[in-house]
Amino acid sequence: MEENKGLHFKLELIWWIFTLILIIGILYPITSKLNDYPFLMISIIFIIVFITFTRYVFLLKHTFIAKKQLLKIVLAILCLPISIYLVDRINNFQTFIDEQGFKGVVGDLPFEQQESMMNYIRSLLVFFGVGAVIATVAFAIRLIVSVWKLRNRGSI
Repeated sequence: MEENKGLHFKLELIWWIFTLILIIGILYPITSKLNDYPFLMISIIFIIVFITFTRYVFLLKHTFIAKKQLLKIVLAILCLPISIYLVDRINNFQTFIDEQGFKGVVGDLPFEQQESMMNYIRSLLVFFGVGAVIATVAFAIRLIVSVWKLRNRGSI
């Protein structure tokens, strides 16, 4: 059992390092050209939630929470406020763009680079934002199914 805990920890650490590298790679084009990017933190949250929850949906039996019933129930309940928060952040981004336009985000860039940067930012936030919401809902369902299966069938 101790060996499994060590393997689970190593696997989790590898995934978090992978997530960090992915965040740096995805956000580098933005942070290298924009001094003040107002959606940096929410972009990081979207990417972390999307990758982590998607990973847990498909690889739950290989994680440290696989047999922790109470933790799975708590996480399933927390998925509701998390999904509401994520939807609210997507809505705030869209409201910001509707009211201020992309000039509020990429105003410092030369004109010829603004359109491509605007498209990149919008694609990034919509893809990872919507993906994070879907992953959160799928994760909650997966946790509930896992709790039921472990209790009634002994599997994850």
